[in-house]
Amino acid sequence: MAAPFQGVGVALVTLFDDHGDVLVDATAEHARSLVDLGMRHVLVCGSTGEAGSLTPDERVALIGAVRRSLPRGVPVLAGTGAASAAAAAELTVAAREAGADAILALSPPGSEQLVRYYAAVVGAAGGLPVLAYHFPAMSAPGIELEVLPSLPVAGVKDSSGDPERLAAEVDGWDGSVFVGSTRILHLARALGAAGAILGLANAEPEICLAAFDGDAAAETALAASRRREAELGFPVGVKQLTARRFGVSPVARLERGGSPPATARIAT
Repeated sequence: MAAPFQGVGVALVTLFDDHGDVLVDATAEHARSLVDLGMRHVLVCGSTGEAGSLTPDERVALIGAVRRSLPRGVPVLAGTGAASAAAAAELTVAAREAGADAILALSPPGSEQLVRYYAAVVGAAGGLPVLAYHFPAMSAPGIELEVLPSLPVAGVKDSSGDPERLAAEVDGWDGSVFVGSTRILHLARALGAAGAILGLANAEPEICLAAFDGDAAAETALAASRRREAELGFPVGVKQLTARRFGVSPVARLERGGSPPATARIAT
């Protein structure tokens, strides 16, 4: 089951108002702006989208709004990773029913029983392509390279930033490989990766596209953006850069401790 997309896409930020309420329409409008600037696919409710702070209703509202805002030819991926197979499957069913075209599931903490975990996600996806998500800095230890071929998935997003692992994935596995780190973006296409799914593309879509195509000047510009992002931390840095570029809200829930305020509601 091949991934139905290639090229550079964005791991979309979720926009919040000053009270921490989700700005559904503004988030969807931002997605449309990025697609107009060349993004080939959009991930909603991923780690850059502060998925851990979103309620189930907020996730459904965001996925549906972004899907409605984009041309049908632009796939919408939904992040559905969770600490257990049952929870990930439940999120996957909701994402599919909300209109997602593909699923991205972060490996669970500890990464035990990964075949069972991803089989549950694939079963819940109801035929939608599923990408495994290797991001050891977010959910250690991630997906061991030798385990990857045994997973029933169409592809993998690798945010480790490890060029040797990227080369091994592309050379030793027949699934679609997407880079999640701009540190090795310039290598991705040359090594044979299908594409990239990038948080920094919220603020720098054109530079991300150029770097994937091998533009050395674009890679230098991305390095400067990464430094500015790192100075503020995740996800605050990418949100500040995005706010400066597009005039959207810079508010991040995760700087409030990772949970939505008790009075949080969906705002439009």
